[in-house]
Amino acid sequence: MKKLFITDLDHTFLHSSQQVSHFSEQIWNEKSKHALLSVATARSFSKTEEFLKDLKLNLPLILLDGAMVSTPEKKLISLNTLSKELSDAIIEESSKFGIYPYVIALKDKKTLDESFDIPPILNHYQKFLIDKHYTSDKRIVHKTKIEGDDDTLKLVYMGEESLLRPLSVHLKKVFGSQIEVKLSPENYMKCYFLTILHPLSDKAHALIKVHEYLNRDIKETTVFGDSINDIGMFKLAGNAVAVANALEEVKQEADIVLNESNDEDAVAKYLQQMIKS
Repeated sequence: MKKLFITDLDHTFLHSSQQVSHFSEQIWNEKSKHALLSVATARSFSKTEEFLKDLKLNLPLILLDGAMVSTPEKKLISLNTLSKELSDAIIEESSKFGIYPYVIALKDKKTLDESFDIPPILNHYQKFLIDKHYTSDKRIVHKTKIEGDDDTLKLVYMGEESLLRPLSVHLKKVFGSQIEVKLSPENYMKCYFLTILHPLSDKAHALIKVHEYLNRDIKETTVFGDSINDIGMFKLAGNAVAVANALEEVKQEADIVLNESNDEDAVAKYLQQMIKS
């Protein structure tokens, strides 16, 4: 039976330039003949498809931190979203802290088209991210008032830890088990991300869904990651591999810590070594 390998994208498989290197592309496509390869990412279907357009993909994809699991052909396997009412309540609470989120929502369950709504008030981290990476993104809508959607996939805040950590504590206190709260550093921008999701929208739950769909034992799977949102699947998988640039708390949960970083094709080199032709 072919072995299953699932990798995070940003800061793990992708280079810091948000691109797949030619080496990683070659290794992935070669090893996909002899193993099962897929991804678990905070990215949407459209961005994942864009980044991995030259890679052979034939397995379910874990997307949006686990809010969605889909085949490459856009067949939904799992979907967990926040209601508009709950999203609006979260936005109202966060406004008391003087910060507003990006709102990412699913617009069409057949095409998996998403909306990416931008609040009218942005801090400099939010503005930098949009100006640098999303100016040509067709999903972007600049709102005069930011609000939730019927199928809100996630609310995303960016800012200083000194602001977002108290906000995360406050939101957990107010909404409890209604939400999943992920606070993690963004090393390249020197700030923090705070992501609010449905309580079943994490990579751990999504990993279970993938294995149910494939009828495979999760303990036979290898996963790769670098950040807080990877820890759940690290605890479930049989083999958890952290790249050299992973956060220390992620390395502590790993079975293996690689010597190479994402910019040194850490995942591809591991696949090259471990998957025999």
